[in-house]
Amino acid sequence: MRHATQHADVATDDPLAAAEEAGRAEELDTALRGGPFHVALRAAIAARGLPLQRVQHHLSRHGVRVGVTSLSYWQQGARRPQRPESLRAVRALEEILQLPEESLIRLLAEAEERSAAQRPAARSYRSLVEASDVLDRLHAELGWPLDSGLHSLGHHERVRIGAHRELAARESHHIVRAHRDGVDRFVAVHHGDPGCAPERMTVHALENCRTGRVRLDQATGVLVTELLFGTRLRSGDTFLFRYGVEDGTAGPSREYVRGFPSHGGQYALQVRFHADALPVRCHRFAQHSAAAPRSGRQELPFSGLYRSVHLVEPRVRPGIIGIGWDWD
Repeated sequence: MRHATQHADVATDDPLAAAEEAGRAEELDTALRGGPFHVALRAAIAARGLPLQRVQHHLSRHGVRVGVTSLSYWQQGARRPQRPESLRAVRALEEILQLPEESLIRLLAEAEERSAAQRPAARSYRSLVEASDVLDRLHAELGWPLDSGLHSLGHHERVRIGAHRELAARESHHIVRAHRDGVDRFVAVHHGDPGCAPERMTVHALENCRTGRVRLDQATGVLVTELLFGTRLRSGDTFLFRYGVEDGTAGPSREYVRGFPSHGGQYALQVRFHADALPVRCHRFAQHSAAAPRSGRQELPFSGLYRSVHLVEPRVRPGIIGIGWDWD
């Protein structure tokens, strides 16, 4: 059994130094009892008197590779270890820092439980099904089949989060190929966050298209717009176009989700945050369908310089892909 009272192996007759060491020990014991995780980790490292480079060296001797930057983020609370390799590092840290077994792991689990309790639930299966039913109806109103006649070769999407943490806008750049003759438009769909007002949203045709008819459903926050190409494609023809949606009508946004009804080409999603609204951590996730549980959760590096996070899927499959983030 490892004990929290085993700290730096330094003996001294200096009363001031002894008092400082006793203070660090007391701070560590308090942090290990009540957390949070990052405070306990920082106190343990300080009590042992180890610079982060030495901590990294000790971890490597345990067969765990963790960067100094990650260790710094962990003890600052900017990120929490979540991946299996990171959790192995936490268990190794308990031994390296001479802490009781499961002490850091317990605090980490408690932090995750608190985050889950505070985090609003993701879009429910019911809401996704309702939105799907609405899409069927709106497509019928436009007289356009659900099969658009277009195959996606590439879809690059940029989402902008505003100063009030809201989904402010998004822009989509599509590369498509027609698989039947006569295709002359694309039906763009925007599904706003809960509480949004689709009647106050604006669609902008940015390149190689113009807006046509618009339909919306306030209950589900769905907006559907025709993007007219101005030319009829023949089967096998490719086409590039770009459009944007100004939103900003809902409260704080916590994720962006994109659904794919069929196989396609590359999909890239970038989320950029306002300087006054930066997340503390970001992750990607996937779902095989609206009814399936989320899987493939993976922490994503956040670029503080460009205030953005992104994912790239080389070839999409039917299902759902998204990026989520935590504000605090």
